[in-house]
Amino acid sequence: MRAAYIEQLGSPDVIRYGDLPTPEPGPTDVLVDVTAVSVNHVDTFVRSGAWRTPLTFPFVIGRDLTGTVAAVGAGVHRFRPGDRVWCNSLGHDGRQGAAAERVVVPVDRLYPLPEGADPCETVALAHPAATAHLGLFTHGRLRPGETVVVAGAAGNVGSALVVMAAAAGARVVATASARDAGYCREIGADHVIDYRDPDVPARIREAAPAGVDLYFDTSGANDLETAVGLLAGRGRIVLLAGLRSRPVLPVGPLYLRDRSVLGFAISHATAGELAEAAGAINRLVADGSLRPRAVERLHLSDAAEAHRRLEEGKVSGKIVLSTDARA
Repeated sequence: MRAAYIEQLGSPDVIRYGDLPTPEPGPTDVLVDVTAVSVNHVDTFVRSGAWRTPLTFPFVIGRDLTGTVAAVGAGVHRFRPGDRVWCNSLGHDGRQGAAAERVVVPVDRLYPLPEGADPCETVALAHPAATAHLGLFTHGRLRPGETVVVAGAAGNVGSALVVMAAAAGARVVATASARDAGYCREIGADHVIDYRDPDVPARIREAAPAGVDLYFDTSGANDLETAVGLLAGRGRIVLLAGLRSRPVLPVGPLYLRDRSVLGFAISHATAGELAEAAGAINRLVADGSLRPRAVERLHLSDAAEAHRRLEEGKVSGKIVLSTDARA
């Protein structure tokens, strides 16, 4: 089979595209014919070594896939050959990645693809949507009626946060560029603030005079001193980006009003947590509420170029690598 893989950690130049042996599924595994694979920032962290996780070389890169079941292990009863499926947790903790024509997936990390769902669109939102669900509900403990601030609401994770928070009955205050304001309102934001406004915190206070219950900064800038001052009593800041940020932590305002700062990485989510997120994602995909804003489709052999462009900040929306043969 053909795959995008590495034999050492390093820059995008270490990514190879070529033949590797087809993996064999174990008793609780599923062999999947891959249709599409998304490209995420975390994939670049693993490839470069910025995020350390056990790897066996040659290591197939990538985390998320959509595809069709080719074969199942003897202990698998939930799927059968021909089923359309997706997964968003390969390429980590000893598991080989997703960027290959055929991939083995543990059955507890594989989910049915909703009927009629586009495989390229679904794989594009798998990672950001699962991140959003975990941030809002598993770690953020969102309740209906609370106020959520999403900084960077027009991005991949930001837009998923807006859709999910609004669907859960929260008031959503979004920051985005002026040109994205209409889009943010369309997907569920109650208030949209231009991030170039000279006093964004003041605009947030006007939109949420009682304070903010849950705060997300998808850019990873993590200005905690400002964000903590915007929180209501027992408000929460959830950190989900900013690998290299080192913000000041205002301890006094945190503990005097029972406020908290929580950090999480989707890579540490349990199989059960990811399955719960997948169920929520499938419901929103099925009813049309959750869709990626922009998807650029490349071939699997373009994996190195996709990583290079992502690291250089030259990607708008999401890159998806297809296994379809080139014309």
